[in-house]
Amino acid sequence: MKHIRNFCIIAHIDHGKSTLADRLLEFTKTIQVTSGQMLDDMDLEKERGITIKSHAIQMEYSYKGETYVLNLIDTPGHVDFSYEVSRSIAACEGALLIVDASQGVQAQTISNLYMALEHDLEIIPIINKCDMASAMPEEVEDEIIELLGCKRDEIIRASGKTGMGVEDILAAVVERVPAPTGDPEAPLQALIFDSVFNSFRGIIAYFKIENGTIRKGDKVKFFNTGKEYMADEIGVLKMDMVPRNQLSTGDVGYIISGIKSSKEVKVGDTITHISRPCASAIDGFEEVKPMVFAGLYPIDAEDYENLRSSLEKLQLNDASLTFQPESSLALGFGFRCGFLGLLHMEIVQERLDREFDMNVITTVPNVSYLIYDKQGEVKEVHNPGGMPDPTLIDHIEEPYIKASVITTTDYIGPIMTLCLGKRGELLKQEYISGNRVEIFYSMPLGEIVIDFYDKLKSISKGYASFDYHQEGFRTSKLVKLDILLNGESVDALSTLTHFDNATDMGRRMCEKLKELIPRQQFDIAIQAAIGSKIISRETIKALRKDVTAKCYGGDVSRKRKLLEKQKKGKKRMKQIGSVEVPQKAFLAVLKLD
Repeated sequence: MKHIRNFCIIAHIDHGKSTLADRLLEFTKTIQVTSGQMLDDMDLEKERGITIKSHAIQMEYSYKGETYVLNLIDTPGHVDFSYEVSRSIAACEGALLIVDASQGVQAQTISNLYMALEHDLEIIPIINKCDMASAMPEEVEDEIIELLGCKRDEIIRASGKTGMGVEDILAAVVERVPAPTGDPEAPLQALIFDSVFNSFRGIIAYFKIENGTIRKGDKVKFFNTGKEYMADEIGVLKMDMVPRNQLSTGDVGYIISGIKSSKEVKVGDTITHISRPCASAIDGFEEVKPMVFAGLYPIDAEDYENLRSSLEKLQLNDASLTFQPESSLALGFGFRCGFLGLLHMEIVQERLDREFDMNVITTVPNVSYLIYDKQGEVKEVHNPGGMPDPTLIDHIEEPYIKASVITTTDYIGPIMTLCLGKRGELLKQEYISGNRVEIFYSMPLGEIVIDFYDKLKSISKGYASFDYHQEGFRTSKLVKLDILLNGESVDALSTLTHFDNATDMGRRMCEKLKELIPRQQFDIAIQAAIGSKIISRETIKALRKDVTAKCYGGDVSRKRKLLEKQKKGKKRMKQIGSVEVPQKAFLAVLKLD
């Protein structure tokens, strides 16, 4: 056990975690690095250049004549995948905190660091990208010392591109990260921190052993679900899975036991023996709280069951996705899904399309609201369709967040204007070091779910970083904005919005839909309404067929007769004509600006 080290890599997005992981794998001769970011195995990750899943891999390293087993977990940096990070941290004793030499400490750096400190991990600070011309290692060292209170000689300067400092990092991991503590003779206690679905082997769970020993063929049970299994195969995670006959305390590995149903594996559960169970489960990590809700509906109604099984398989691999069935008048049966943010929602949609060939319609994302009626009862509502009649509502409460934005002083003005436009209240601002400032705002979550992050990045030229925590609910003046097509409400396009923004938003939605809905043989009225009051209207004119083309000359009454006949037909068509709303119209409403 004293030769095992479990550690993860944490940092803000784009600070070079995966590239540095490549260098560590190359240096320890674990794999031959053929292309960049070897651990990012999803096509989506390679295309976007971001890490979406945390990846565990085992390395062997000889140091001062002894061989050490290093279990490394590479984690994502984006705020939407922070749940992946919290699970990785629970399976480690140490963390490499990576900071970009040209960008310094950013919002996710701080929030991931706090998460690691809560679990009492040993932190090894590293300044990455020191080979770049724009690097400012001295200033960044000052920021890290202020943040961590460490000594200057504890900070390692490195470069993921050139491989500088890699040897120092591995030496620091061996010397500074504590070996796992636990009793190999005690009853088995292993924490499940991830799982994947394999169409041939069933569900594969990844675990870290806190106490005890597991052997191939053991009878095991999952503590929280109470289900019992045979350990058909256990092993460690290299670039592929490598079977082993026995794993002991401190090891990180996988178990295949022919589990078919995704409901039986809960990330954060404990594995133990049936014959000699442990007394209590390991404190897993807290349940994930979705921030953004949206409806996912299959384009063909008969794909409903396929969508359910696709979401279940995806949930195994991405434990932060939550879903429950719901139905809509316009779209039929589908699922109400909870996501950690907009990027997370986009990635889930892409993965459904690529991995399961599921084409889905997504409704406008929103958050959950508390609705108090006149009798004083409370109801939690996730979508505008579930709202009671406005006459019965006493008041509505919406979730608020405490947001922290770290930026340089040049961009304070535009960022404050953006936050105030989103109904934010300035709490305080603090200067971190030099010309970097942290601004704290209290804001409604509903205002930031759609386009806040994108706007923040564009007005600060990518230099502002953003992080947030939920702060509870507050009373707000909210109204339900309905979109009507020919007098029929389209519930997939209805939203809950603040009274002050409703008129402007309704007008913009009508204009956008006018561009996107194809013309029909009859006029289409697009209206935005609050309750029974119409606040905006656009009309898509009918496509006209020239019915008088065959009349060349003669009396005008012959033309009139044909036009009157056409008019009657149009009127009848309008009564039964239904308007198809294309998928791109739903998506365009999200990107109104």
